Order: sequence, then structure tokens, then C-alpha cells
Amino acid sequence: MNARDTGARLVIAIDGPSGSGKSSVSKEVARRFGLAYLDTGAMYRAVTWWCLESGVDLADADAVVRATREVPLEMGTDPDQEQITVAGEDVRAAIRGDLVTENVSAVSTTVPAREVLVRMQQDVIRDSGYRIVAEGRDITTVVAPDADVRILLTASEAARLARRGKQLGAAASSNLEAQVVGRDAKDSTVVNFTSAQDGVQLLDSSELTMEQTVQGVIDLVIRATDTTYDGTAAVPEKTGAEGTEEGGDHERI
Repeated sequence: MNARDTGARLVIAIDGPSGSGKSSVSKEVARRFGLAYLDTGAMYRAVTWWCLESGVDLADADAVVRATREVPLEMGTDPDQEQITVAGEDVRAAIRGDLVTENVSAVSTTVPAREVLVRMQQDVIRDSGYRIVAEGRDITTVVAPDADVRILLTASEAARLARRGKQLGAAASSNLEAQVVGRDAKDSTVVNFTSAQDGVQLLDSSELTMEQTVQGVIDLVIRATDTTYDGTAAVPEKTGAEGTEEGGDHERI
């Protein structure tokens, strides 16, 4: 079947560490197959922003869980038009700032808060008609373990740091390594996104361009399902799947 010509179920789950290319790649794969797109990392960032704005003590796990349950969050799923609002406010830029980046692990490592967000994410997948690319850190194992295709997108630490530094340019933070490697270390205490679990396909993007990585995912989808692809909508060449991760194209969780 051609994914664009049918309403048949096609759930693609992609996990990976910071800087692996998962956000930009997932978004492009969604475009190619005509699917919805869910950035679960942005949800953790949005909750973190809400906690900071509301004066919630991030060291108080119970308070974080309450805030997660109550956050008036709306997530769009159009890969061509990112929409993230909290209480009606567009927070796409705000959730990518250093303050949120430095504090997001306080939310993502609070297990009951993760459970609340997992249920929200599963609702989004259901509401898409099970036609979606969902990316994050625990999509293949927790959020959508029954996805039609499950992929762990990895890259070497050097490649991931280089991508994030190039992406941020002059705005690169002096604690870039702490943001990338440190966050991964913290989050790995509650979810496993560093090794492929049973049934999860591994794709290393360290030496691949953006287009090569997208094509690698497409090939895995075709092999795992009876989906066909007509080869439309190629993306410009970028080294190392780098691009735009996180938000209009920054790295996400």
C-alpha cells in the first residue's frame, strides 16, 4: 500500500538521544508518508515551562505531578506547522530556552509525571487514527510498544555535540556538553534509549547526511510493513542528520 493513498494504520516510533537527528528526521518522514507528527520531548519542555511560570518547586515531585495533570497544553500534529500552546500562549520559542533546558530533567525523571504524559501521548496517537510518527525517548518501549515500526536513532557523542553546536551557532551555550550528555545521563535513569530493545531497529546517523538518514528510516518502514513510497519531497542535503532538532528545528528529548 502507498501510505499517502490509504487510511490504513501506520505508527512509526522513533527514539534517540539528544543530537541524534530524531526530531528533524521524524518530521520529514511524517511529511513523506503523509502522517501526523508528535514531538513528545516538547511536551516535557512545555510542562517544565508551565512549572517555572507557575512557581512550582521542581524539587517537589508531588507538585510536579499535579502541574503535569493540570497543564492546559495543546499540541499540534501537522509536520508542516508546529503548534505548541499552554493556556493559549504560543510557547514554541520559550520552551527551547536555556532555563527550560536546564530544568526539563526534573520533569522527565519524575516517573508519575511521565505516566501522565505517556497517557496524553497515547491519546494523541489514537486521535491520529494510528497514522503518525512519534518521537522521543520511550516511544518504542513505553508509549507505543505496538508501533508498526520501531526505530532507535543513534549517533556518536562527538557527532551529537557537533550538531548541537552548529545548530545553536553563536548562541551556543558554554555548558553545551552538560545540556546534551548530562540530560541524556539523567533521563537514562528512568528510560532506556541507549540500546535497541527486542524488535527495535537500530540506525546510526553519525556519518549520514539528513537525506540519507531519512531514506534509512523509509527503508526500514518499507521492510517492516507492506507500505510503498513514491520517492517525493526530497530534503536538501545537510551533514550528519544535523539540522533542526528541537522545535522549529532544535533537538528534543
